[in-house]
Amino acid sequence: MKKNRIIITLAITILLVLAACQNASQPTPVDEEPEQEESVIEETLESSEETAEEQATDPEGCLGSADAALVDLNCREIKIAVENAYLPFNYIELDTGEPGGWDYDTWNEICTRLHCTPVYVEAAWEGMIQSVADGQFDAGGDGITINDERSQTVDFSIGYINIEQRLLVRKGETRFDSIEALAADETLILGTQSGTTNYETAVNYLPEDRIKAFELMPFAIQALLSSDIDAVIIDEVVGLGYQGEDADQIELIGPSISSDELAFIFPKGSDLIEPVNEALRSMMADGSLEAINLKFFGPDFNLTYDDIEG
Repeated sequence: MKKNRIIITLAITILLVLAACQNASQPTPVDEEPEQEESVIEETLESSEETAEEQATDPEGCLGSADAALVDLNCREIKIAVENAYLPFNYIELDTGEPGGWDYDTWNEICTRLHCTPVYVEAAWEGMIQSVADGQFDAGGDGITINDERSQTVDFSIGYINIEQRLLVRKGETRFDSIEALAADETLILGTQSGTTNYETAVNYLPEDRIKAFELMPFAIQALLSSDIDAVIIDEVVGLGYQGEDADQIELIGPSISSDELAFIFPKGSDLIEPVNEALRSMMADGSLEAINLKFFGPDFNLTYDDIEG
């Protein structure tokens, strides 16, 4: 029993010595450590503040970079009016619900070169030009033809493409093969969309009582298919879209009626015109605009009005 007590006492003594040695081996906290912790916290806060500031000046959707920009618009939001129902310029795909078209690709590239944020806003064609003139939008897409009347209300960018106006008719049409021949037959009716240069061209050839203007081009196409009208005057690239949709029923005929230069529109005196023109010129120079044109106006573009909303 006494021996057990001695062993226990020795064991306790050894444990105490080991504990003391372990404590002695650990460094005593110094005053600098709390200061280092405070420094880390301060740096983290400063980093968070810088990140928040960067997010405030570089919002989601900003394209390009300040360093590479032709003109740095500092992520400025550009509100662009689009119809979202005008192949191949702008549309919403039925299958995906995603927007697309020439306007989208071109403005995305423009903002990449100008370090800005494109914001696409759906707007009806009827009233679009006036809405841009009133400053509701910063710019307008939709393949708008440059003409003197519109120049009184809005400013244009440089022209980005020339579009031919053609006649769209029912397949196998034999009564006429040009707008002049159509105009010569007083029994024939020509359809088009109201408020467009197509309508303005139509009245140069036919009296207004032989022109039926529709609010939307799909209505004119439907009237043609149902034989309510005899032809539609339409931009060639748009007509190709309808022809692709109903290739067995309609076709483009005759020579070009008018060649129109298309451009973007802006409120009068907009400070965006020169930067956008600079971006367009650079896109023309390096071939990127030609690539976009080929994508949407070329033979490989096969989206039809059956594939889009509206």
